[in-house]
Amino acid sequence: MSQAPGAQPNRPPIYHERQRLELCAVHALNNVLQQQLFSQEAADEICKRDPSTLSHQGHAGDPERRPVLAPDSRLNPHRSLLGTGNYDVNVIMAALQGLGLATVWWDRRRPLSQLALPQVLGLILNLPSPMSLGLLSLPLRRRHWVALRQVDGVYYNLDSKLRVPEALGDEDGVRAFLAGALAQGLCEVLLVVTKEVEEKGCWLRTD
Repeated sequence: MSQAPGAQPNRPPIYHERQRLELCAVHALNNVLQQQLFSQEAADEICKRDPSTLSHQGHAGDPERRPVLAPDSRLNPHRSLLGTGNYDVNVIMAALQGLGLATVWWDRRRPLSQLALPQVLGLILNLPSPMSLGLLSLPLRRRHWVALRQVDGVYYNLDSKLRVPEALGDEDGVRAFLAGALAQGLCEVLLVVTKEVEEKGCWLRTD
């Protein structure tokens, strides 16, 4: 865990996991939740679950009713064949749903001024990430999960590839960051909200 530069001594530390293997989805989950709640083993377990139970799970502590994605699948479509991670969005959604939270895809056609940030617990971005072999850059791109979260009134980029969290500032700062990411054309934004906010749709400003 690392702390943002310039953080005040009386401010709570910012939870920030650094990149390991292809576990950016796990890091993004823990960073957006600001605590270590998921591991590679937990993500692998989610991958094996039956998708028919995804919308009918019980409490997070009830192993019999947690969401399941691909039971008894040797070639699991939700993670890397090499067992190094590279989990897809279904794993992220199921993990958050198991905690009683909800996720909403942001429609990139909407103006970011309509995003009601005070109603959003955090954001998880899916970004293209260049690949390399040692010092050699490869003409390939993988997908990378990045968490954004407000801590003590300041929004931070909690990308696990960063050495320390990057302060984005206030709502204007995070909107500017999102606008830049979306302008790349290959960015997707997932909002992490409570079930109540999802049901009421109040993550979207209509005024």
